[in-house]
Amino acid sequence: MSDVPLRVDEVPCPRPGAQQVLIKTAAAGMNRPDLFQRLGLYPPPPGASPILGLEVAGHVAAVGEGVERWREGDAVCALLPGGGYAEYAAAPSGSVMPAPQGLSLIEAACIPETTLTVWANVFESGALKPGDTLLVHGGASGIGVTAIQMARAQGARVFATAGDDAKLALCASLGAEIAIHYKKDDFEAVVSAAGGVDVILDMVGGPYIQKNINILNEHGRLVFIAFLGGAQAELNLMRVMLKRLTITGSTLRSRHDNEKARLARAVETHVFPWIADGRYKPVIDSLYPLEEAEAAMNRLQAMAHAGKIVLTV
Repeated sequence: MSDVPLRVDEVPCPRPGAQQVLIKTAAAGMNRPDLFQRLGLYPPPPGASPILGLEVAGHVAAVGEGVERWREGDAVCALLPGGGYAEYAAAPSGSVMPAPQGLSLIEAACIPETTLTVWANVFESGALKPGDTLLVHGGASGIGVTAIQMARAQGARVFATAGDDAKLALCASLGAEIAIHYKKDDFEAVVSAAGGVDVILDMVGGPYIQKNINILNEHGRLVFIAFLGGAQAELNLMRVMLKRLTITGSTLRSRHDNEKARLARAVETHVFPWIADGRYKPVIDSLYPLEEAEAAMNRLQAMAHAGKIVLTV
């Protein structure tokens, strides 16, 4: 963690450019990439705000040239390339979504980063189908609680790993059929005894990689979204060939605005109905005012959270 604490400061209010929307922020979701950016490991793309924050919810304050869908006062949530920890944030118009009916703006701030990440990696790259079994590593994380609920809504079985009893109970309450205490139990042995899995969403990497390969069923898909345990490992890849496995991964922030807009429309089409009928609901761990972002990030770094940490503005 940087020795310089996060602080609130005054900077010029952003102005929406062509095909951009300016949002008066009500709440901002906190995500692990924010921590990586602070450590210098996940720089913002060219032209993006250097301020932390990849997702917000609030009301449209202004629109730039060429924006047709959004009007001043609309309640929205949005994926950002940066700049979310602020009173106002500029977002590409295609990455803006309506705040789902039935959710508060605080809950809506939990939607963009996690749902787009899960949709892109579990449902598109991982090709999760009804009847498949998904293993979610870090099941109590913001991504994890989202992936469990979305997979269950799709009609898949879900297994999850977590690091304490309370987090395991949360995973089970959201629909995880098997919740594995990774500090006490060997997830490879547990999953193998349960018949293996078809898709794995992994944010650990390192020592998990070979175990993941071992427990995938034929034509299984292993999808990486982070490497908290390291990006390198010594592997025996014979099982990849014998079981005809697919290994892939991605980041969201570096994708082109058009690709993010496509994912946002897919989430509106497929995930918003699950929100409307109660099959998916954001899980909030804790709320912090923007002025206490340092304390919030300390909680994130310590992995003490279960669900999303949200900053209120």
